Amino acid sequence: MLRLTELTLPLHHPDEALPAAICKRLRITPRELVRYVVARRGHDARDKTAIQLVYSVDVNVKDEPAVLARFRKDRNVQQTPNTSYRFATRAPAGEFARPVVIGAGPCGLFAGLILAQLGYRPIILDRGKVVRERTKDTWALWRKSVLDPESNVQFGEGGAGTFSDGKLYSRIKDPRHLDRKVLTEFVKAGAPPEILTEAHPHIGTFRLVTMVETMRATIEALGGEYRWQSRVDGLDIATDAGGERRMRGLHLHDGGYIAADHVVLAIGHSARDTFTMLHEAGVHVEAKPFSIGVRIEHPQSWIDRSRFGSDAGNAILGAAEYHISHHCSNGRTVYSFCMCPGGTVVAATSEEGRVATNGMSQYSRNERNANSGFVVAIDPARDFPGDPLAGIALQRHWEERAFVAGGSNYKAPAQRLGDFLAGRPSQALGSVVPSYRPGVTPTDLAECLPDFAVTAMREAIPVFGRQIPGYDHPDVVMTGVETRTSSPVRFTRGEDLQSLNTIGLFPAGEGAGYAGGILSAAVDGIKVAEAVATSIAAA
Repeated sequence: MLRLTELTLPLHHPDEALPAAICKRLRITPRELVRYVVARRGHDARDKTAIQLVYSVDVNVKDEPAVLARFRKDRNVQQTPNTSYRFATRAPAGEFARPVVIGAGPCGLFAGLILAQLGYRPIILDRGKVVRERTKDTWALWRKSVLDPESNVQFGEGGAGTFSDGKLYSRIKDPRHLDRKVLTEFVKAGAPPEILTEAHPHIGTFRLVTMVETMRATIEALGGEYRWQSRVDGLDIATDAGGERRMRGLHLHDGGYIAADHVVLAIGHSARDTFTMLHEAGVHVEAKPFSIGVRIEHPQSWIDRSRFGSDAGNAILGAAEYHISHHCSNGRTVYSFCMCPGGTVVAATSEEGRVATNGMSQYSRNERNANSGFVVAIDPARDFPGDPLAGIALQRHWEERAFVAGGSNYKAPAQRLGDFLAGRPSQALGSVVPSYRPGVTPTDLAECLPDFAVTAMREAIPVFGRQIPGYDHPDVVMTGVETRTSSPVRFTRGEDLQSLNTIGLFPAGEGAGYAGGILSAAVDGIKVAEAVATSIAAA
């Protein structure tokens, strides 16, 4: 089978145009084309007056060697890659200590799944609750301003990605195609099959809830075990005769203890108390860059028209997205983050007395507004030097300022973009209705952000307005603050994926500083599970 890539056709092409284009591109007759299947479909809207669909197609032809020889120097005509997943070492016969996975987000979910599929019967711990109960607790914050610090947008089954746009694409380049394993397992669990072919697949919150439940059932059927509301508050680490630190077990918040010499640390980017515990336990940790800013909302129809012109609303194109960045004169970079077409801005705090925002969409992406993070990159050496946990203190400081500015009741501070540019507090909002719940308080967001971020954002807004008409409309709503773009720390690991100074501890995923988003976290979970399996089998 051949993989034909970068095959372009007009948006409104008839069905018969695709096989005709395949034959033309390969210089074969229709009789020589045995069959084809679409492997990937995206679109090119750089010219919104002539939007193109871009296909990757797997093709069977009658004389494959001849076609390959004809295109041997063409990178867009190659043999179809083998994307099937090949399992690592299976669990050994006899007794072995069961591996433990801390965290049931995308990384922990796939680490647990792979270990279960390999026969290792993992124990999966999570400080939060099963996804249905967690959803009720999350809605209690959004509707009633009642926060459960252990069950919210950040903590519980499915992780932070459950309450997001459910994006399933990333910039990772993996020669083993582990991303395909992730997508395949998601489809088995109930995701729409289209995620296997769309260039920018997404799922949405409601579907994710059902999927993680299905995957939990699969893990349990394979011998895995979940333990909910089981926060890890301490590590039992022994120092051997050679001076090396080795995992022996985990202390739980309720006084329980689990013996474990292979532990996957998949705790997510907001487990700040756990970060502190690990640092105090001597686990190697370093500060990592992240970003800070706000959520910015525009009517989705504005973004659709800006990106797709007269084709706005086309079912194939769906709700339009954008990705923009600007390097500012003060040396800062401002960029869009985690854009949620047709979505809502959500309360994402996990700590009392603090406000943090995020974005969420359903699969349909049919809410009134588009939102994205409008954030400024910050760096440890420049902005919080010295202490590896200083980034956490920085996040907390601005979240506390946002909590007070919003009214000290989990409402978020918000501002019209025109007022933000003019440097005046908003007294009221305009034509763009904010989606954040439990509600917003018009104010001055400059009081909730570092001065360098405010300066950079004010410079970037008119630049983005020239790229996306309407982006800088004065009634656009900004809601603060966005601080959880990524983990502020990295628990450094070696080539064997174990902690640099603690044998048997395998930092993984976004919280450990090795992923950014659902797909990359899941892929990292697979890699770490394989490393754990190899280590146990070699013992």
